[in-house]
Amino acid sequence: MAATSFDSLERLAETFGSTKPSKRMLVIVNPYATTVSERLKHLVVYALQGRYQVDSVETQARNHATELCREAAQEGYDVVCAFGGDGTVNEAANGLAGSETPLTCLPGGSTNVFARILGIPNDVVDATEHLLRLADEWSPRAIDLGVVDDRRFLFTAGIGLDASVTERVDAKPRLKARFGPWFYSVAAVSAFNRNYLVKPPRLVAEVGGERVEGVTAIVQNTTPYTYFSRRPIDLAEDVALDDGTLAGVVLRRASLVDMPTVTWRALSHRARIVKHRRVAAFSGAEAFTIRSLDARGLPLQVDGDYLGTVPAAEFRIDAGALRVVA
Repeated sequence: MAATSFDSLERLAETFGSTKPSKRMLVIVNPYATTVSERLKHLVVYALQGRYQVDSVETQARNHATELCREAAQEGYDVVCAFGGDGTVNEAANGLAGSETPLTCLPGGSTNVFARILGIPNDVVDATEHLLRLADEWSPRAIDLGVVDDRRFLFTAGIGLDASVTERVDAKPRLKARFGPWFYSVAAVSAFNRNYLVKPPRLVAEVGGERVEGVTAIVQNTTPYTYFSRRPIDLAEDVALDDGTLAGVVLRRASLVDMPTVTWRALSHRARIVKHRRVAAFSGAEAFTIRSLDARGLPLQVDGDYLGTVPAAEFRIDAGALRVVA
């Protein structure tokens, strides 16, 4: 991060440091997140102390943030701030679900989808200032969480091609950090050519009494699905964080003929992917099942975090399960 950004954080601490903090905040830091450094962590915590009584802790392993958040809720923290990428925020949400302790976040990953959905700036200095101002305009609200098997998700879960892409990207964090969405594009082409061009894994989604067969299913708790740099990628429609439902799309077939137009619709501001002839869309769902049709394990990701393969997955909505402040 540029020296001017560090200077800006120091100025924020001076600007907001005149009021005695009243709310307790636990900042959970993923030290391996794309943009998080030791110096940045200390400056962010220093700045936040202008409005909050701040404790900070670093995650040590996968799911550590979930354990830390459960403890924070039991100890009566007023808010937990997840400082990292979407995987860290997802773990934090799983730990705070069902509690009265709200979640907020600071962008530390390569994409930061959920922070942007909440309206938190994607620049860490601007986001820190945003959280400082929230202390004087405190208004937590309840949102829904999607659930796949026993794992909650904030904005999306995918089975099939997008999960295979996530697996490839997660395996090379340095390239992910350096090239961002362009590395995702390369990984998508590679995963498609290797696993989906010939005899791809087949799945069936059973939603509302209907069966839809395909090669990839993406389930959303809100929109957008993700971002390509600054551009939101919209797939599912008619779903929001507080409407008590899930929505999604199923890609019926992945071929060299279909994928260029599927990709174009995903990236377009005007064309809708739900209108593609190889895509089936659903919305208003509260619970449904997606399972393998050919005994092969299906790759699964939640909020951009690869979880491995599953023979089937049970989806449901957990309405109002998480409190957020943003």
